[in-house]
Amino acid sequence: MTEPHRLSALDQAAALRSGEIGAVELVDHHLERIAELNERLGAFITVTGDAAREQARAADERLREEPEPAGLPPLFGVPTSIKDLAGTADAPTTFGSLAFRDFVPPVDAHVVSKMRAAGLISLGKTNTAEFGHSAYSDTDVGGSARTPWDLTRSAGGSSGGAAASVAGGLVPFAHGTDGGGSVRMPASVCGIFGLKPSRGRISNGPMAHDPVGLACHGPLARTVADAAALLDAMAGPMTGDPYWAPPLPDGETFLDWARREPGTLRIARFADTGTLGVPVDPGCLAAYEETTRLLEDLGHHVEEIETPYGEEFVEPFEICWATRALQAPVPPGREELLRPVTRWWRARGRQTTAEQFLGALNTLERLGRRVVEATAPYDAVLTPTLALPPQPPRFFTETGDLRVETQRQTRFSPYSAGCNITGQPAASLPLHWTGDGLPIGVMLAGRPHGEGPLLALCAQLEAARPWASRRPSF
Repeated sequence: MTEPHRLSALDQAAALRSGEIGAVELVDHHLERIAELNERLGAFITVTGDAAREQARAADERLREEPEPAGLPPLFGVPTSIKDLAGTADAPTTFGSLAFRDFVPPVDAHVVSKMRAAGLISLGKTNTAEFGHSAYSDTDVGGSARTPWDLTRSAGGSSGGAAASVAGGLVPFAHGTDGGGSVRMPASVCGIFGLKPSRGRISNGPMAHDPVGLACHGPLARTVADAAALLDAMAGPMTGDPYWAPPLPDGETFLDWARREPGTLRIARFADTGTLGVPVDPGCLAAYEETTRLLEDLGHHVEEIETPYGEEFVEPFEICWATRALQAPVPPGREELLRPVTRWWRARGRQTTAEQFLGALNTLERLGRRVVEATAPYDAVLTPTLALPPQPPRFFTETGDLRVETQRQTRFSPYSAGCNITGQPAASLPLHWTGDGLPIGVMLAGRPHGEGPLLALCAQLEAARPWASRRPSF
């Protein structure tokens, strides 16, 4: 049998059903990978090996007793990981912060409950930027998450640990969150597929509502089909959610969409960062141009458009970002345990008046509507995922000037936050590697609530230029 960590998540599920491998054996194999590689990758903050083995034993018993294993949830018994921003009632949830080192929430996040109900077995909590507020995952509780393609470089943020855990073969797929690119940036840096779903596709409850509407949960995986299957497990509104995406028709799944032909599509593209004036690395432009040619070779119509984003987005986004930083209820006397950049954002949030915050919200909504209207004639929009290849963590922090740090994050990722503002689905696809072996992703954004057609297009690109067999050296 192929080494278990080299199988896709769906292939691992099939091997469990056929009896080719047991859940305990599968979990133990991945836990051994974590023990061997986590110190180098910085992927996990907390490893829940005992609980995972207990769940795996129960899964094996059910697989033996179930007269029709095919009737079990599609991903039953498959290992995964949960980003340490999602609450888990049976394990610490640190939010990447020393201030919450020993915090255990009273309840699971809804997305965690859904993953448990799907029979997934979490091996632990993955490294994240503190409160998810940085484009790199370098924390005082989990160290620095590194891309397995070059251990001197960051795995990106804020789902850096999740992406590193998938790219390094520690789990077949992982849960992440995305408030300004936090699934897509690490996916690009780590050479895997990452999907930010539509606003409201996955519940943010019960304790983590985002009043700005930027943040959502999403899957990171080696294959489009694995990501679609994980999205099926995570998706769906919960009672009391303030907004939700329209559900798929009865009996239809996102995995079904990942197995469909997308048809002939009209696709817009832009790489110019407009009035932001951010220069784009030649490697990122090469990935963008190669993907354009591939789309055209597949029969799609690709048209250049002017960037619908510009400098006018920055100030209202930063006002909302700073205000969101205050949402974390830091215990009294623990503010000094926060990292300097987090304290900087929270201080800026405290200086924001209600009038300024509401004005920023209104401006972002107006600008977002403008983007959706401008791109409405197109089935998808192609851009680079990032403007730079993977960077060492010191790229962001070396000056010690926190304003420079935030400016460098914009220089690194000028494209991704737009889809958080509009609420559209967007994915990063690992279609390019530099000459020295660094992965470079490209981003495709879909129509509002259009994850299905977007997944079909991504799967077509994957089939035309497969990437899942390309792995780092360990």
